[in-house]
Amino acid sequence: MVLESDFPPDDRVEKEAVSLIRQGHTVTIACYTFKMEPFELWHKGIRIIKKPISKFLYKSSVGALKFPFYFSFWASFLDLLLKENSYDILHVHDLPLAKVGSGLKEKYGLILVLDLHENYPASLRTTTHTKKILGRILHSDRQWRRYEQKYIKKADLIIAVVEEMKERIIKLGAEKEKVIVVENTPLTDEFPVTAQSPSADYITLFYAGGINIYRGLQIVVKALSIMIKEISNIRLWIIGKGSYESKLRALIHQLNLDKHVTFFGWKNLGDITSLLSRSDIALIPHLKSEQTDCSSPNKIFQYAYANKPTVCSNCNSLERLIREWNNGVIYKHDSPEDLSEKLLNLIKSGDYKLLGKNGKENIINRYNWNISVLPLLQAYKNLASGNENNSVNKNK
Repeated sequence: MVLESDFPPDDRVEKEAVSLIRQGHTVTIACYTFKMEPFELWHKGIRIIKKPISKFLYKSSVGALKFPFYFSFWASFLDLLLKENSYDILHVHDLPLAKVGSGLKEKYGLILVLDLHENYPASLRTTTHTKKILGRILHSDRQWRRYEQKYIKKADLIIAVVEEMKERIIKLGAEKEKVIVVENTPLTDEFPVTAQSPSADYITLFYAGGINIYRGLQIVVKALSIMIKEISNIRLWIIGKGSYESKLRALIHQLNLDKHVTFFGWKNLGDITSLLSRSDIALIPHLKSEQTDCSSPNKIFQYAYANKPTVCSNCNSLERLIREWNNGVIYKHDSPEDLSEKLLNLIKSGDYKLLGKNGKENIINRYNWNISVLPLLQAYKNLASGNENNSVNKNK
């Protein structure tokens, strides 16, 4: 496996690797580190090999299609590993290193798996570094879209996170039979759930995740300023950090909501679930976009498993799940008025106390990792079988 970050942690990558190991595969994760010396370690049966990367080289990834220093770093790193070890499958996480993976596939006769965690070209357009002067010079949306269209056709297997992403990839030219969906569902055996209860003195809204303008928290804050005119004991808990936090705090102060909003910063999963258990309603307020229409945030599954009703913006993949599970309500992503109306109706009716159990039932019965991972395990069996047949034919 090839991962463009340090590891651990990465919940999805770890679950995939551990599941494959339990099926009988041996798994190595190649990743980078900002520490200036290479090292190797083992984690839950996964061999991890890290190569140091400079901050300059790391930041150059946005312009990799124009200046291939970043690709050269990875090609050199992986080529050395492939010369020293025997591998059958190269499993590349996310789009950027598809080119490197494709080249190594041809050189070493490997099977190439492309694991797309997100709509990368669309996601890249929203990142902070593409908005800066150098980022605008180096980044080309058109180039990344052409790149994606080219390299999805070179993969032997493509993994998408939701059906909407699968459909999008097929429309770009990938063979339908080569695309599977592995959702970001929780491993319920290891997911901490606490038995604490919400405060009787407050209605507590809960959000966990990054804080940037595209996460839509500014819409939540504006909706909150409307709602407190009718429900004065409502409050918002925000767990996470991000580039938009200072502007969000300024908006909160401007609307005289300081006493109604609490920032907790980043917390570990145990602390997050503890705060979630003490909340009444969970929020996913993402602004609707090409990226969020086919996204699969962990929190939609975590909220449901924690028995919490979810109020969610009308992003396609998220709306589909909330309607299927009947565990929350949907609002127009950029409308504080619609959000406040939906929340007020939910609170006044008392329905929020009942909807949460619908979500948990769906997680237990269908949307959990033990079920979500099955297409991956079956696909790997098929790939391994095909590789053995190819080896026999070559020997003949």
